[in-house]
Amino acid sequence: MNPPALPATPLAIVRIDAHVFRYPVKVPVRTSFGTMHDRPALFVRVEDRDGAFGWGEVWCNFPACGAEHRARLIDTVLAPLLLGQHFDGPAAAWANLSQRTAVLAIQSGEPGPIAQAIAGIDLALWDLAARRAGQPLWRHLGGSRSRIPVYASGINPDAPEETALRCRAQGYRAFKLKIGFGEARDLANLDAMREALGDAAPLMADANQGWSLDEARRMAPRLAPYGLQWLEEPLRADRPWSEWQALQAETAIPLAAGENVAGDAAFDAALHARVLSVLQPDAAKWGGISANWPVIHRARAAGLRYCPHYLGAGVGLLASGHLLAAAGGDGMLEVDANENPLRTALAPALAHIDGTGCIDLGEAPGIGVLPDPAQIAQAVRQGA
Repeated sequence: MNPPALPATPLAIVRIDAHVFRYPVKVPVRTSFGTMHDRPALFVRVEDRDGAFGWGEVWCNFPACGAEHRARLIDTVLAPLLLGQHFDGPAAAWANLSQRTAVLAIQSGEPGPIAQAIAGIDLALWDLAARRAGQPLWRHLGGSRSRIPVYASGINPDAPEETALRCRAQGYRAFKLKIGFGEARDLANLDAMREALGDAAPLMADANQGWSLDEARRMAPRLAPYGLQWLEEPLRADRPWSEWQALQAETAIPLAAGENVAGDAAFDAALHARVLSVLQPDAAKWGGISANWPVIHRARAAGLRYCPHYLGAGVGLLASGHLLAAAGGDGMLEVDANENPLRTALAPALAHIDGTGCIDLGEAPGIGVLPDPAQIAQAVRQGA
């Protein structure tokens, strides 16, 4: 089944600006692979020759030094390839950039950073296209709803029940706990979460690629009593799908992955393996909207639930939300539960989570916000 066609908006790019910000967190964000002591953000502003503009965001979560590196890739590699060029629309620009940097990505050993920088530019181009059309991005992409459910993510292993209750007071109705810190601690934290939230609250767990197949097999039956909606990345993303199939054969917990999958062939292999119940591509990490759109529709046609991965700042979060709204289905938008003014200052919809755990993306053109670098820098200073 072919996905709905994306709209074509002629583009002639005359300016690309990369803006790096960094927020030093008071409480470090812990994962199975490392600890984040600050939250970087790389925003991209793209301007067309008629003065239309749009904003995107490039994945650069960890390590934080990657933000400056990706900004330099935009300034020195990608901007020269785009400026002065004419394209039929964002998808054509994405394809052109990807094709023209394919050999460089291999030669430099940096396919990830280059793809991430291209993804952020793609998000900016789609924001530009929707603003020019005077439409919210979700409608410009063909969507029919502005409300989407959200869930609180990135919940640390230190007193996670306190974070969950704070999030519930803010309106969240679904929660995802980070695990992979040792069996005793993981189970104690899940006990605390269930005791605080009750048995009916949707609860997920993310192992952040922290286990071998043997470890995942050992943990899966211990996780079964918690009624998890999904178990995310229990295995490394580079492990063969046969290992995921072996794990799936031994647990009824739905498996989720996708944030560390990149490329059509890799996503097709994931779908062909038939082990995932939830697909979580990150539009700021690979593909933007242009390449993720057909992947999402192939996944939904195969019966998977689309829940976009996102743990960055507000621009990419809103773009992910609009993409989810346009794609349809019963997916939820991932929202980082940790303090980060680079997220909250640029995603005002999060301040109004309704009684069902949903936000409204509204009718403003594009992603619905107009980032101001000076105001962003001030918000970071005030939050620090």
